[in-house]
Amino acid sequence: MTNHAPRRIGMSIGAVLAGLVAIFVLSLGTDQLFHTLGVYPSWDQPMTDTGLLILAFAYRCLYGVAGGYIAGRLAPRAPVAHALVLGAIGVVLSTLGAIAMWEMSPPWYPLALIAVSLPLSWAGGKLAARQR
Repeated sequence: MTNHAPRRIGMSIGAVLAGLVAIFVLSLGTDQLFHTLGVYPSWDQPMTDTGLLILAFAYRCLYGVAGGYIAGRLAPRAPVAHALVLGAIGVVLSTLGAIAMWEMSPPWYPLALIAVSLPLSWAGGKLAARQR
């Protein structure tokens, strides 16, 4: 009997972490670019402009799907399940972010991020599953 279970668990953890890192790097990198260009206010200032929040929400949605896709493509099996694990982590992290940053934007923005975490990851996982 070979010992494939620990390898699969490691690959599963790596797949989900890769999706999570991709979302963080892309989101924070894009945020930093917009802060540097003066599109967004400085990091310590609240962002209340609806248009800017919709922009941030839009690219976070794209990156959420991309993260789910990455997790699904790298998963040793069950790509959608791996993407959903990523989405569940996204719900937890988005909730913590909403609590920590509640005064930095209108409430609809962090609540929307919480609400879309699972569906976006699921969509990315479904795309990955189709390509297998």
